[in-house]
Amino acid sequence: MKTWLITGCSSGFGKRLALAAAQRGDRVIATARNVRTIEKMAEPFGDRMITMPLDVTDAAAAKVVVAKAVETFGGLDVLVNNAGYALFGAIEEGTPEEYRPMFDVNVFGLIEITRAALPHLRRSGGTIVNMSSGAGIEGRGGGGYYHAAKFAVEGISEALAGELKPFGVRVLIVEPGPFRTDFLGRSIMMAANEMPEYAASSRKHYRETSNGNQAGDPDKAIAVILKAVDAEDAPLHLPLGPAAHAIAERKLAAFRSDIDAWRDITIATDFDQP
Repeated sequence: MKTWLITGCSSGFGKRLALAAAQRGDRVIATARNVRTIEKMAEPFGDRMITMPLDVTDAAAAKVVVAKAVETFGGLDVLVNNAGYALFGAIEEGTPEEYRPMFDVNVFGLIEITRAALPHLRRSGGTIVNMSSGAGIEGRGGGGYYHAAKFAVEGISEALAGELKPFGVRVLIVEPGPFRTDFLGRSIMMAANEMPEYAASSRKHYRETSNGNQAGDPDKAIAVILKAVDAEDAPLHLPLGPAAHAIAERKLAAFRSDIDAWRDITIATDFDQP
């Protein structure tokens, strides 16, 4: 039986993962910015699921939630950093009032709850699941701010994996492609300053046509995440779905092409040896 602390449980993968973990007999601390949105979800599970309000950008609140998990269940086995949302729009279209709050939630919020949990995880071992995205593998026009946030999640996660390996703490970076959750409906913000110059790279059309039509089955994705958390040989990177794998393969091929094309020139930059 594992004890999970999951952020962003009001919808999407966070809600589905909290339910799946509890349904298989695990204990769950489910959190959301507005706790009333998740209270009914916990009722069937009695004392195995507790709900708590959490604004992940509030470092003091993060410590309270972690302390409650340890007090109630005696420890913490799995931290899932799921809370987040996306800002779509060209870099020139975005404003600080739009992109800074997104980084506060997607990046700095992840850092705050992770830092609060690390003293407990270092003592007992466990798993940190950081929800990234195919957007964290490859950047594309029209989503630069969201890509940047998820690229940051990737870098933080890779560093954590190295730092925490001696303590028996694993890190799993989940990189979903398009799955049929309500992410494109309620978790996407469009830059208000729509410029005609960037109409060709706008993600607005993608959002309007793809919402509700994504090919990915979220329940199958949750089953893979559970399997990876339980596995002894789980990878650091876990692309989910054929679209995410295609993104990864495309990025690897493009990166290799760049490296190979300029290799002789770019490696000839050390001081000449006597």
